[in-house]
Amino acid sequence: MAAESLGHALLLATIAGATIPLGGWLAGFPRLVPRWIEAEFRHSVIAFGGGALLAAVALVLIPEGAERVHPGVALALFAAGGIVFLLIDRAIAQRGGHGAQFMAMMLDFLPESLALGALLAGAPHVAVLLAILIGLQNLPEGFNAFREISESGTMSRRRILALFVATAALGPVMAVVGLVALQDGQAVLGGIMLFAAGGILYLIFQDIAPQVPLERHWGPPLGAVAGFLLGFAGDLAVG
Repeated sequence: MAAESLGHALLLATIAGATIPLGGWLAGFPRLVPRWIEAEFRHSVIAFGGGALLAAVALVLIPEGAERVHPGVALALFAAGGIVFLLIDRAIAQRGGHGAQFMAMMLDFLPESLALGALLAGAPHVAVLLAILIGLQNLPEGFNAFREISESGTMSRRRILALFVATAALGPVMAVVGLVALQDGQAVLGGIMLFAAGGILYLIFQDIAPQVPLERHWGPPLGAVAGFLLGFAGDLAVG
């Protein structure tokens, strides 16, 4: 493993993860937009994050994962991801917690950071574009997750931001793991991607999409289109 590749992995993953606490910091401003548009803005950001997550599932995690494992195994892992995160979501709900947005962000960020590291050796230009996409996705996801946890009243804002900084720090660790361990373990990487995709899809429709509707406002669904458009543009650029 070249020191240059290691440095690139750390740098790209750090930049991509930094938008998680940045999104949380922006969410901490109670009057980020005028009061008359606050509700529509909030719902639009949630929808944008959902669209970006759906793009990650449809354009990155499933196609890249399915290329690396047998079709039957791919289906089983995808289903297992949905079932496992159903159980986790139920356990969190029974304890009165609210963490769907945070869970979805982690499910998106960590496997993509692994893929980022694994791609650096063979396709560094693709890794750079993936880092850009991860960073752009993490900003609305960090915003939404901060608001969700803050409104639950379970943590102070300072503790939430500390949690987000710690989460962002996992990105470089996962990228180095991908660079070191997964260049020759593509089936493992594919399995992780598919498992995460199943969990993300469950969380989108169970916890994120129901927060989007707002009567007589059309910005939120357009936000979902914009979020998916972001991922689509990146997929076309990589392709």
